[in-house]
Amino acid sequence: MTNAESDGKTSADVTARPARRPFPLGPLAATLAVQTLATAAAYSIPAVAPVVARDLGISPALVGFYISIVYGVGIFSALFSPPIVHARGATRVCQAILLSTIAMLLTAATGSLTAVVLGAGAMGLAYGASAPASTHLLVPLTPPAHMNMVLSIRQIGVPLGGMLAGLIMPPLVLRVGWQTALLVQLGPVLILMAVLEWKRRGWDAPASGENAPRAQGFLQPLRLLHGSGPLRRLCFAAFVYSGLQLCFIVFMTTHLTSVVGFDLIHAGQALAAYQLSGVITRPIWGWLADHVLAARWLLSLQGLIMCVAAVLAGQFAPDWPPAMVLAVCAVAGATASGFTGIAYGEYARIGGAQRTEATGLGSAFMFSGVMVIPAVMSGSVLSLGGYGVAYSIIGALALVSGVLLAAQRRV
Repeated sequence: MTNAESDGKTSADVTARPARRPFPLGPLAATLAVQTLATAAAYSIPAVAPVVARDLGISPALVGFYISIVYGVGIFSALFSPPIVHARGATRVCQAILLSTIAMLLTAATGSLTAVVLGAGAMGLAYGASAPASTHLLVPLTPPAHMNMVLSIRQIGVPLGGMLAGLIMPPLVLRVGWQTALLVQLGPVLILMAVLEWKRRGWDAPASGENAPRAQGFLQPLRLLHGSGPLRRLCFAAFVYSGLQLCFIVFMTTHLTSVVGFDLIHAGQALAAYQLSGVITRPIWGWLADHVLAARWLLSLQGLIMCVAAVLAGQFAPDWPPAMVLAVCAVAGATASGFTGIAYGEYARIGGAQRTEATGLGSAFMFSGVMVIPAVMSGSVLSLGGYGVAYSIIGALALVSGVLLAAQRRV
């Protein structure tokens, strides 16, 4: 018996229809691609924040507010999306996510501060629906023994998209400018929308009998919190971990160029190392959660490691060897960028038959952390004149989250 089975992570009560294949390769590849392209677009502005800020005449530290808009609007799409997923199908909702991505790229590429802000809002209009739609599609098609692995692979799209933004955007911006660099991303997005339309009828056909009352769309995910201590602790940890994850992403290039003395290319490579570490470790965490150790214990361990990485990142200085900086970024990426797959597996397990709503709730709390914590850090950096204290405070919150997860009773 696998660890997932013995701990009750995934059972028949969370599957609405039997698995049709040993491994859902097609749906997994599609949802992974949607997450990757949407995330790459969302992180494109932070990846070249110094250049964009210079052209717009603002401080690069304000990039935290940009990402807060994306995820702040995304909170509502995460909470409202479950009934739409039930009614319209997960694949159609994935197409809506790509449509929001197109709107963001076209709007921000006009090059004004107002357009960038509006583009961030457009991105968030459907971005929050990504995890609920993917979970709704993948869980019924996935054998229980591979559930955490599959959801973790799907979540690779977040660090992979960020890695692509960190690697591609800086050199492309130096050649053609940041507005044109945004428009280059339209091609892959449009192609993926067409592919999803080709597969939509087959993948979304079972959704027609699963209509949920639209009036409960916002309240139903929140109702799941009532009487569920484990879910509340998981939501608090997701809030903190996601906020710290985005702090690393949003501030890394600005931090390394303004404090450590990296140029934009090398800072982008450090950001890519952070994201690559998340790409590599997410399926590893998923396999461990399926076969070795319960997800909540792994999430607790990740909180401890996040704390150490955050404190070290706050101490970055010009005399730090570049290899040491990259090592800290990689460790941070393995945890702060690597936790979401098994976290969503926990939401699906605890949610049971309401896995889509539970995953929407999880996304809402993750996005809340992303909206609040980077914005607070922006204010802290501007008021305190440095990154050390800000990183240490958030790292301490990650440690507290890990302790709370470890202290809860098994569910």
